[in-house]
Amino acid sequence: MKVAVVGATGMVGNIMLQILAERNFPITELLVVASKKSVGKELKFKGKTYKVIGLQEAVSQKPTIALFSAGGNTSLEWAPKFAEVGTVVIDNSSAWRMDGTKKLIVPEINANSLTKNDKIIANPNCSTIQMVLVLAPLHQKYRIKRLVISTYQSITGTGVKAVRQLENEYNNIDGEMAYDYPIHRNAIPHCDVFEENGYTKEEMKLVQETQKILNDKTIAITATAVRIPVVGGHSEAVNIEFEKEFDLIELRKLLQETEGIEVQDDLKTNTYPMPIYAQGKDAVFVGRIRRDYSQPNTLNLWIVSDNLRKGAATNAVQIAEKLRHNKIL
Repeated sequence: MKVAVVGATGMVGNIMLQILAERNFPITELLVVASKKSVGKELKFKGKTYKVIGLQEAVSQKPTIALFSAGGNTSLEWAPKFAEVGTVVIDNSSAWRMDGTKKLIVPEINANSLTKNDKIIANPNCSTIQMVLVLAPLHQKYRIKRLVISTYQSITGTGVKAVRQLENEYNNIDGEMAYDYPIHRNAIPHCDVFEENGYTKEEMKLVQETQKILNDKTIAITATAVRIPVVGGHSEAVNIEFEKEFDLIELRKLLQETEGIEVQDDLKTNTYPMPIYAQGKDAVFVGRIRRDYSQPNTLNLWIVSDNLRKGAATNAVQIAEKLRHNKIL
């Protein structure tokens, strides 16, 4: 099991290495891969030091699997080159997500659809992963008609530059800006770039990826994505209109029994999900589960998860684990 981590020096790449170690993924040989400017740098994995290599060298070594977190352009250029030599690529960028020939996978939901022919597998957007994990069992039982989504997203989704901006602002230091505006003590309703329809790419990812993963284009979806000065994870307020009536006790039990979900919902003890407690964990936390009394068959939920782990790195490693379990690798 020769494993390449592409983009190993980046924020998500580092977490991928950490999770591979934590979950004891069976690696016989590890390749840490990054851009030319990082070649020769050293990274540690399980107490051993590895030198960063370039993409071409990594391809020539024909890894069994390549976990990509190196940006869309790199994925578009290099994922097919890895696939050509027989490597299975699990890509964390948006490059392949809406490609009709590629599968968009959240392991707990649709990993069983993968076959030996799937050489490039797309990892969904961080805000989509945590939400669909909660939505999937509910859609199966009650059929989702419409979603209204508001996200409150961690700056770590933007990357190291954004983390530095917040730290600099907090300490009254002038520095490089990741955003057009201050993020400290602020909320910026602008995640990714604006599209012609007035929505951001992040908002449209929530629409399109959710429909693809749940395999249902009839679900009406609208979203507003907001960046907030938080490090621990993404939070989402989701309003769900079902076709069928639901029993709240039954619905809550369904979520409690779903793999990967932890229900935190006790109003007597003020127990509800928060990013400060989600950070460093792999579960998707759901709470504030309550009926929307303004219209029939409608529910409100609050969903929180560590966007660098389950929203990115952990999901990718779990896909690799499923490939092994299903004897596809």
